[in-house]
Amino acid sequence: MPIPFEFWLHHAIFYALLFLIHYACGLLVIHRNFKVNYTRKINHFAFFFLPTLLSSVVEYPYSATTFFIDIICAFIFLTFFIAPLRNKFGVLSVMFCSVDRPEDRPFTLTWLYTQFIASYLVLIPLLAYFESRDMLPLVMIILIANGVGDGLAEPVGIKFGKRKYTTYALFTQQKYVRSYIGSACVLITTVIAILAFHPYFNSTQLIAALLLMPISITLAEAFSPHTWDSPLIYATGGTSLIGIFHYL
Repeated sequence: MPIPFEFWLHHAIFYALLFLIHYACGLLVIHRNFKVNYTRKINHFAFFFLPTLLSSVVEYPYSATTFFIDIICAFIFLTFFIAPLRNKFGVLSVMFCSVDRPEDRPFTLTWLYTQFIASYLVLIPLLAYFESRDMLPLVMIILIANGVGDGLAEPVGIKFGKRKYTTYALFTQQKYVRSYIGSACVLITTVIAILAFHPYFNSTQLIAALLLMPISITLAEAFSPHTWDSPLIYATGGTSLIGIFHYL
């Protein structure tokens, strides 16, 4: 299938804006002592919301091919931050400062890469399953739970979280801190997302979804390895949805 011009235009604008946002956030970290925890989430929301906003201006038809190219583009974007490139080009070094939390070193990129791979390994079969049953919009529930709920969890937790708990991370024995109020952001966002898509559920399914999904997704976020929330949120939310529609 030929790739439409609108797809390339959309992605050119998207990645140009993403580069600018990362660079501006990096400058805030370097020159204004802005917390990387906040700039990471600015980048997170940009990656989540910009494609949707741009699609209202530059729309293109989705297909398996465009989805596959999306994955490749995201991998290429992450690869710009590898040490040989960012050490050679100052602009990339500044951009990397916007995602490089001191407590994540030296695993910052390793965790970003592995989480990205694991997320797509979970998402691809879920997308195929829900599309085959004409229920693809329901995947937005878990995307919103992750994109908005988990996106808010860290900055809200840093600002307001007084009660904390610890979690582990891959490849290290170091413990990392999360907050109960941050996890509550995931729970509340999931409830709102389910209610937003309530026309897709019958009454029994909606009640089951509201009772099961917010708690299970919140627990998945709470017990997932540090920086590895996304694949576990997708897996837990997706299997919960499948179970609800299969049995109810």
